[in-house]
Amino acid sequence: MPAFAPTNLKEKCRALPDKPGVYLMKDRLGRIIYVGKAKSLKKRVSSYFQRGRARTVAQPKIRALLSLIADFDTIGVKSEPEALLLEGKLIKQWRPRYNTDFTDDKRFLLVRLDPAEELPRFRLTRLRKEDRSRYFGPFAHSGLLRKTLAQMRRQFGILLTDATPQQLPDGSWKLYDDVREEIYGGEHTVTAEAYRARADAACAFLEGKSREWLAALRAEMTAAAGRQAFEKAAELRDVVFALEETLRKTRRFERGDPTRPARDEEALRALQEALGLPAPPRSMECFDISHISGTFVVASMVRFADGRPDKAQYRRFAIKSFVGNDDFRAMEEVVGRRYRRLADEQKPFPDLVVIDGGRGQLGAALKAFFALDLNPPPLIGLAKKKETVVFPDARTPLNLPLAHPGLRLLQRLRDEAHRFANTYNADLRSRKIRESVLDDFPGLGPKRRAALLAHFGSLEKLRAASAAEIAEAPGLGPKRAAELRTFLAGQR
Repeated sequence: MPAFAPTNLKEKCRALPDKPGVYLMKDRLGRIIYVGKAKSLKKRVSSYFQRGRARTVAQPKIRALLSLIADFDTIGVKSEPEALLLEGKLIKQWRPRYNTDFTDDKRFLLVRLDPAEELPRFRLTRLRKEDRSRYFGPFAHSGLLRKTLAQMRRQFGILLTDATPQQLPDGSWKLYDDVREEIYGGEHTVTAEAYRARADAACAFLEGKSREWLAALRAEMTAAAGRQAFEKAAELRDVVFALEETLRKTRRFERGDPTRPARDEEALRALQEALGLPAPPRSMECFDISHISGTFVVASMVRFADGRPDKAQYRRFAIKSFVGNDDFRAMEEVVGRRYRRLADEQKPFPDLVVIDGGRGQLGAALKAFFALDLNPPPLIGLAKKKETVVFPDARTPLNLPLAHPGLRLLQRLRDEAHRFANTYNADLRSRKIRESVLDDFPGLGPKRRAALLAHFGSLEKLRAASAAEIAEAPGLGPKRAAELRTFLAGQR
């Protein structure tokens, strides 16, 4: 890092407000490398660019961070507790390399249940895998969790990790020996089906316990923030977020949830009533824009059919009509591209179009239909801050109860669009980072770099090429091709 900040960064610092907020430090490729919170954005961010600070910092990790900062963004909030929560959400979203590892399921105990087992046991683990198991937690207090499991074993007659059941000749199972039958609840000889009923009841109990502990943790976090114990509040916030994530991803056993279609139908009809639609919106499409300060601007469109993701119909868009940071223009472009194509192909429009954003983004989407002289289908915006439903006409914005099944369906649709857009954005950034290795090869200007990549199609294919094959690319002779081949080999 230079001894002092470049002029443009110093000017940005001077323009910052003396108010709470969150700041995002970025490297030269626009990647977010650190997220922090501040009581005063002006004072905190300016401290990063004080003359000679890099030489006075003892920790190598912080010195490395300071040397990489090329730009920053800030988000103002109303209070320090709000900054605390926003910081955690952004760390979870972007996972910057220089943040302390954000609390996830690896730090705290979880309870895992594997439905593939004939007699599923309740096991402790610190790692949640993307498998078909059901997970509960994470739990910050291991002692309380172990006591709860012991209580569950007595109450429901379930198996924990240390159990060694024996299968009897008739196919039933002896769960415990005769002595422990008096200690643990229920008969100690059961069929596999009867045991699964016990496990179901224990899961319902444990899920309820998880939600009780979540409410207690939230209250404790709020209290810590209120007395300005922000380190403690941040630790509790991490546990809360991790517990919320696990509860959100908790699955039923492999045999599935037979009530899901009925619940989807209930959500569709509730949404029809809330929005005043002529029929349940069986086909819905949602659009989201993703970028980092105007770089790598992309958009996503996801489609739900009968309340469930229809992934074969997902689409992603690179912005073509302009370069820069303008969510409204980006939304107008992608909505226009989507429905112009459907109109050209004489395909039906969805029953409902959802725009991730407020009145501005919704207006941009509506403008796309007008520009194409197309009659828009029912169209709404979903503003993130208070989950407000915004209409394109004179209707008053709608705030549905958070437990409303229609709102929860909209949230699932919006969150899926956000996930899909961020995945595409990350793919583009990764591709740019991989290709940026050519920036370090001396004497290779932007035009030759572009020509090389166009000739081979990707950096991976260029890496695999021989010196003779590289020499066939425009603008490179045998000598430079051999030098480039040696350079790429050293970058693996």
